[in-house]
Amino acid sequence: MNRTEFIIATAIILFVAFGVGWFACWLLNRLRRVTQAEIGELEKMARELHEAEETRDEAIAYLERREAELTNALNQSQAELRAAMDGLRDARHEASELRSYIERVSIK
Repeated sequence: MNRTEFIIATAIILFVAFGVGWFACWLLNRLRRVTQAEIGELEKMARELHEAEETRDEAIAYLERREAELTNALNQSQAELRAAMDGLRDARHEASELRSYIERVSIK
């Protein structure tokens, strides 16, 4: 094999390698191509995900407001209970004093 034949054979091998590489690249791009329907579906899924996140955020905000309201109502109820218990304790003490006074007055 002389120099000219070697150059021609090398050129053919390189050209074939280039052609195979180009074909493989084209084939992969063809197989991986995203269709318009898939893009539309992805956009729809993204929109639905965004709406679900907004709904979740609204639900969390509502629960936080509701929890604050219920905590406030519980604190008010506990304050009213303490006031009622104090009033009851005072009334019992006063009733006890009145009983002892009546007993002292009726013994004399």
